Amino acid sequence: MALPRLADRLKELEVPRLGHSDVHVKMLAAPINPADINMIQGTYAILAPLPAVAGNEGVGRVLEVGPSVTALRPGDWVIPADAGLGTWRTQAVFPEASLLQVPSDIPLLCAATLSVNPCTAYRMLSDFESLAPGDSVIQNAANSGVGQAVIQIAKATGIRTINVVRDRPDLPKLVERLKALGADHVITEDMLRKPEMKEIFKSIPKPRLALNCVGGKSTTEMLRHLQPKGTMVTYGGMAKQPVTVPVSAFIFRDVRLRGFWMTQWKKDHAHDKESLSSMMDTLYQLVQRGQLGAPACTTVPLEDFKEALVASTQPFTSSKQVLLL
Repeated sequence: MALPRLADRLKELEVPRLGHSDVHVKMLAAPINPADINMIQGTYAILAPLPAVAGNEGVGRVLEVGPSVTALRPGDWVIPADAGLGTWRTQAVFPEASLLQVPSDIPLLCAATLSVNPCTAYRMLSDFESLAPGDSVIQNAANSGVGQAVIQIAKATGIRTINVVRDRPDLPKLVERLKALGADHVITEDMLRKPEMKEIFKSIPKPRLALNCVGGKSTTEMLRHLQPKGTMVTYGGMAKQPVTVPVSAFIFRDVRLRGFWMTQWKKDHAHDKESLSSMMDTLYQLVQRGQLGAPACTTVPLEDFKEALVASTQPFTSSKQVLLL
């Protein structure tokens, strides 16, 4: 996957003067997510005006606040309130409204990776079907950042998970790792088409919710296991192939197909601070109770960012690259 040459540039910038409602932040860590790569390539749904600093997620420590800042003080940890902040840098001055305070007693990598994938997982588990303990969810790309968060949040709320991954040389290690997170079943895409699936549904109910981050044939096969009137939510398209649904699934099983984008959710709830606050508080508590951890991460010094960018685009990537700033 090629990146524009300008993305390979590390540049010294002067930190702007602190305004009345601004916050001077020392960035601590920032992950490289697929959306970051897409923004650099110019293929994402939102693009920052150029020249721009990349990075939509991360955690920093407040160094100084402007005289009108009321909710933050030096020493607080903060994360972006929304996408497009530009987190791949050592220091920055941000408007107070663009930041959310996070507890400084949670692990650094949890804080750095909290505002995108766990939020996406939480909303998809909460907003499309009324799931109760004992219900099940099926998802593909289960080893992704969102997938790992889905497993953990579902486990904490008593929801069973069927987790689909691509076959790979180190499959047994991946299965072991996902089960350690709380996955009930981990299967390959090929198994979706095999009779062994019936054995799984002898112990757990068929899922009412399917989470799709891939597209293509495997997504069609995953949909076949959804309960009648169930919902499939698409939040990514890693295979770069369309979602194909048999007509019979609509007519005879009345399945519903929806889409989800965390950035749009935040726009739609821009005046509903309570919904955002409630979600974040729930995630903080899960982290503090040891029920939600960071995804598998590889930490990389900022000066080695080129290697991290290359590593983040490799096939069968199961470890998120995180820049230490």
